Amino acid sequence: MKSTLLATAAIALAAPALAQGSAPDRAAVLDTYADIAEAAYADSLASARDLQAAVDALIAEPSPQALQRAKDAWIAARVPYQQTEVYRFGNPIVDDWEGKVNAWPLDEGMIDYVAGFGGSDENPAGSLNVVANETFTLSGEEVDASEITPALLEETLHEADGIEANVATGYHAVEFLLWGQDLNGTGPGAGERPWTDYAAGADCTNGNCDRRAEYLKAATDLLVSDLEWMAAQWQEGGAARAAVMEDAAAGLSAILTGMGSLSYGEQAGERMRLGLMLNDPEEEHDCFSDNTHNSHYYDGLGIRNVYIGEYVGIDGRLVSGPSLSDLVAAANADLNEEMKDRLDASMAALGRIKTAAEAGFHYDQMLARGNEAGERLIMGGVVALIDQTRTIERITAELGVDGITIEGSDSLDDPEAVFQ
Repeated sequence: MKSTLLATAAIALAAPALAQGSAPDRAAVLDTYADIAEAAYADSLASARDLQAAVDALIAEPSPQALQRAKDAWIAARVPYQQTEVYRFGNPIVDDWEGKVNAWPLDEGMIDYVAGFGGSDENPAGSLNVVANETFTLSGEEVDASEITPALLEETLHEADGIEANVATGYHAVEFLLWGQDLNGTGPGAGERPWTDYAAGADCTNGNCDRRAEYLKAATDLLVSDLEWMAAQWQEGGAARAAVMEDAAAGLSAILTGMGSLSYGEQAGERMRLGLMLNDPEEEHDCFSDNTHNSHYYDGLGIRNVYIGEYVGIDGRLVSGPSLSDLVAAANADLNEEMKDRLDASMAALGRIKTAAEAGFHYDQMLARGNEAGERLIMGGVVALIDQTRTIERITAELGVDGITIEGSDSLDDPEAVFQ
């Protein structure tokens, strides 16, 4: 990883800038892209280890304060991780792995007790309640779950029966175990799991506190090991870095595919517009913790990071270098300025959502039917992300990059119609 210390970054900034109109070497642009990935996944791993320590402390000595510290660690861990999501779509190594750590939405009744629902004809496993049952039948076979281990979660439960909602691992499984269900609908408030769900003996609420702790421990440990693996893929000699650096055209295609697909089909469509169409808080990305505003914001920041070639780490270090922005500026300065304006607009729109949520107008409240203020905030982000994607498509043509497929979403057929 290069330029990982502020002192190193200061030296780099003191170096002569690229002459106006001269393009950086494409390999140097890809090197910066890989350096940012290495730094962001390393930060994701470090913050997941902090979460692991907080979970261990909660299990060892349950208390309201210990539960809150674990929740705070989970929210902090999302900041660097969400900035890595721009590496999906264009990088098969990341896209094939991502479902282990960030899959959503989930049928949480598979994991633990739920109120009002759990399981259906389409997904019988949605009512398994592994925490409460040491044995159960899954996919026609008897399963021994007397010990809840990472292997049980990863190899037996996760996406059981090929159903994506059977999410047994990753950030959102941990989130559910820390917060519990959010039963407030589109009203204020997140999940309210009591700390006594991890207490011992007669103080235990809702039963099976020892097994709930086992599940939380297994899921958190697995998250750490999964992030260890991905962080290694972006280090020197790692498979993800090597794949990006192998061919300049394919590497640029990976960058633009990731930027466009996250902007359009994934964030503007599946994560924002769809929930608004359905007025459904279950479609929130971080639905148990009411942290969705941050997830959206840092997804947007990740897109900006890879375009301008800068990432600020969780300890304040700066990773920077020749960027896609530099490459576009050399080919078409006006198009580069347009893209930077589009990024500024999308970050401003996502920032407005974040500001409102932090002031008490939470994302699930914004999704309520008839809530015009919430609708405008969310759709402001959707439209800005779509505009951004249109410019990404023009950049693709300007640079002559082939092999770009930007993932779409049925929920984006007519995004501007909500304003009419």
